[in-house]
Amino acid sequence: MRFLLSTIGTRGDVQPLVALAMELRGLGQEVHLCVPPDFRDWIDGFAIPATAIGPELRKAAAVPSAPSAPPSPERLRLLARDSVAAQFATVAEAAEGCDVIVAATALQVAARSVAELKGIPYVFAAYCPAVLPSPHHAPPVLPGPPPAETGDRGPWDRDAARFNEMFGDALDSHRASLGLAPVEDVRGHILTERPLLAADPVLAPWPGPADAGVVQTGAWILRDRRPLPPELVEFLRSGEPPVYFGLGSRMHAPQGLVREMVESARTLGRRAIVSRGWAGLSPVDDAPDCMSVGDVDHRALFGRVAAVVHHGGAGTTTTAALAGTPQVVLPQVYDQYYWAQRVQDLGIGTAHPSAEPTAESLAAALDRALRPGTAARARAVAAEMSDDGAGAAARHLVSSNLQSPP
Repeated sequence: MRFLLSTIGTRGDVQPLVALAMELRGLGQEVHLCVPPDFRDWIDGFAIPATAIGPELRKAAAVPSAPSAPPSPERLRLLARDSVAAQFATVAEAAEGCDVIVAATALQVAARSVAELKGIPYVFAAYCPAVLPSPHHAPPVLPGPPPAETGDRGPWDRDAARFNEMFGDALDSHRASLGLAPVEDVRGHILTERPLLAADPVLAPWPGPADAGVVQTGAWILRDRRPLPPELVEFLRSGEPPVYFGLGSRMHAPQGLVREMVESARTLGRRAIVSRGWAGLSPVDDAPDCMSVGDVDHRALFGRVAAVVHHGGAGTTTTAALAGTPQVVLPQVYDQYYWAQRVQDLGIGTAHPSAEPTAESLAAALDRALRPGTAARARAVAAEMSDDGAGAAARHLVSSNLQSPP
């Protein structure tokens, strides 16, 4: 079979699909990726054919130096309309000759319609339980933390209404031009009634285990065999395990945040590693107790640090948990609040308050995360987790009798 794996998002959205692609290829399947152009060079290193979708995220996420008002609802609808139009054109072309479309992230508005038009199966994959409707948790909200209510359907009804308002007209317009029927529930149309949940069942269990509508495969972890850079290995060997700080694909960080991070580690007598990430973070001075790193194998690095302080993305949270290393999570948007709460509930780290961190607040959170009991709990949870989620998903996709969209 030939699979099209498609997503619109940052490295945390793309990397799990690359993991799935490698596992599918190992089973003798053909794979094509459809991802933002930011990742084409990186994906070329895996010799996986790829089609670019949408603009470069780094450019699109750039903000002007002067403060500006948030986009109006009408402006957001116009942006959504343009995105949907680009998706229909790009995904349809990339899906030529494919037998299955697997889409990740709920911004994939056109993928199911393309599958329907071509008469091939469509599968949606979520990386976090909170993305999928359930009375046991609230939906992720952008911006800010999710609503506090978890027992009623009010938040999920509002979430569905936002999807319809944002994407409904654009989706139905393109479907009508292709001879397809209109969609009443855009969110349900994207997520389907039987999605894959690419999250570890120990770290992030689906709250309704008897629900046959969700297939939890485990997290899709890319096996990175690159050695750590020599200068990083030397830094790790030269003293006690440092604290890792990273914000992933977050484009902008408040001025002085790196200083607060490094100072929090120094307050506790710890060295620091700062991941440059998309925000281009760098050490605040030339002191030998701090260094910056670029794109490295997180699994190999996290197993050698004292704690991981990060933004709360699904991939970083899972990788730190697999390494058995305590975490401090600094949630800002979308599903990051879910991961922060899970880290705290499991006792494998600390959820930092949603306010911007200071050296004092970070030091306090780090102090709790570095306690022996937390480290022991992190190691115990790691022993229960699995890193074969991508393999399980690939086997499921190949062996299941997938159906075309109705």
